[in-house]
Amino acid sequence: MTLSRTRLALVAVLGAGSLALSGCAVLGPQLGGSEAGESSPLVDSLDLVNPGQLTVCADIPYPPFEFMQGSDLVGYDIDIVQRIADDLGIPLSVVDSSFEAIESGSSLTGCDINASSISITEARQRIMAFSVPYLDDDLVLVAEEGSGITDLESAQGKRVGVQAATTGETFAEENGLAPIQFEDGGMQMEALRAGTVQAVLGNQSVVLYNVKDDPRYEVVAELPTGEQLGVAVAPDKAKLLSAVNASLQGMEEDGTLDESRARWFGEAATEGDQ
Repeated sequence: MTLSRTRLALVAVLGAGSLALSGCAVLGPQLGGSEAGESSPLVDSLDLVNPGQLTVCADIPYPPFEFMQGSDLVGYDIDIVQRIADDLGIPLSVVDSSFEAIESGSSLTGCDINASSISITEARQRIMAFSVPYLDDDLVLVAEEGSGITDLESAQGKRVGVQAATTGETFAEENGLAPIQFEDGGMQMEALRAGTVQAVLGNQSVVLYNVKDDPRYEVVAELPTGEQLGVAVAPDKAKLLSAVNASLQGMEEDGTLDESRARWFGEAATEGDQ
């Protein structure tokens, strides 16, 4: 669905990542111990970095995927990793990590799972193993109305903010922009609001969520890159990856993944999941 340049309709552009599980070995649900605190042979075999709990690295805050709501950590990724921990029957521990560490895979020395709106790319697949995709997430270029930026070409020579180490940064550089890097998505969006940059380029899920209620901004370019997001584990953690895929399959089958998509991205985000 095409976005109107004058209406930031987040729900109109988010597709649901199809869980195409053919060829993927998955373990059944209810993988954890039968009672609280009781570990199972499977959990013991997962070689978790902190025995008896699932440790997840995420770049916080990164709404709507992981951010603080009062004293609670919430978001789309948090819904998913909580389900994985629940299926394993163990507590969840979320560690705030830089996206550079997550994107490079180095965070997996201290975490079992990377879950932070990570686009699955060939380069990343060489250093991490990815789950089946759980969300389709193309790029967009958003600018303030009256900025003079009306498309990718007119953004040449302008101040365009990107988050460092992301596919948005790579796309900007490959298309002749000289992007201004920010350490995290929150700083990128604050720079747009403060006028430090004239536009931002990034994944539609995050960018549109952050400006959906602000009439000052418009989508000036939709960039269909075919990106899909996935949960990442270390390459030698095949059993853990299988458990992750089992939980994603379970969420798809019982409708909780659609519920989570609708909660964070709007009802239309579930339309592509047939």
